[in-house]
Amino acid sequence: MNIVLVEPEIPQNTGNIARTCAATGAKLHLIRPLGFVLDDKHLKRAGLDYWNLMQYAVYENWQDFLSKNPGANLYYASTKAPRAYTEVSYQSDDYLVFGRETRGLDEALLQANYARCVRIPMRAEARSLNLANSVAIVLYEALRQQDFPGLSEAGRLHSLPTPEEKEWRDYL
Repeated sequence: MNIVLVEPEIPQNTGNIARTCAATGAKLHLIRPLGFVLDDKHLKRAGLDYWNLMQYAVYENWQDFLSKNPGANLYYASTKAPRAYTEVSYQSDDYLVFGRETRGLDEALLQANYARCVRIPMRAEARSLNLANSVAIVLYEALRQQDFPGLSEAGRLHSLPTPEEKEWRDYL
């Protein structure tokens, strides 16, 4: 999966999204201008020590992104979208595109791609969700549809034997 942030403004959000990408194996695509520098201490703090676990690319603008990712299967997340994010059948190489925290994606971009726009259902009087939360919601739905490829679906308490040593169901 691919996460595309178009002109992100808040370093903590991008750091949290980077951590989500590291945990899921999604590649992060950042499109300038950015509202921060990539070595910003807040960005690093939010992503903790996960930056080395993820792949990311930075592009000068939207056209640069499109030229370096020809044929990308893009879905645009927006509060203005005509359908819910759950109504799409996602594939492993899809690109989930998110806009700025303060303004979202440009309306001209949405209008040109309206059939590929998705939204997270919410109350009409709510303006939007936090960007990092929105990315996590849509990304995990896409991964759920693919049976969470390469991800651990179960954890283990350190005080319990490994599954090979004893069935976890014996502890319920």
